[in-house]
Amino acid sequence: MHGPRSPRPAVRRTADSGRPKYWSAAVAQRSNALDLERGVFTWDDPRRIAESLKRSAAASRRRKGSPLQSAMSMLNFYINRAGRNLPEPRRQMLERAKAELRASFAAEAEHSARMMESSRNETITRRAGCPLTGGSPAPKILR
Repeated sequence: MHGPRSPRPAVRRTADSGRPKYWSAAVAQRSNALDLERGVFTWDDPRRIAESLKRSAAASRRRKGSPLQSAMSMLNFYINRAGRNLPEPRRQMLERAKAELRASFAAEAEHSARMMESSRNETITRRAGCPLTGGSPAPKILR
């Protein structure tokens, strides 16, 4: 019969110093995906956290996924890395930041879709020769 596993950190001892080396700390320090603002996960405003992550993800040319995936991944990585050591109020703050991040990207996508639709409708109206918009009639080839 096996008992519950004892919680052990992902620790590896370095050969030269004998000090513990955490793989997650190395990922956070040398991540090749995003350049984060210093202390972003300690801020108290979920919207500010989300906007900072969004800016970092949008500016990065080294990410593999979409900006939303990269930003959300970094936020989840921080939450998961902290584990049980993350106080509940801080965890709730970061969960609200995730919701803000989703909302921010959704609003951007919605705005982009509206702009595309508006542009498409404007092109169709111009080609149809609508007198209200001053469009010229479509060339004979397109009629």
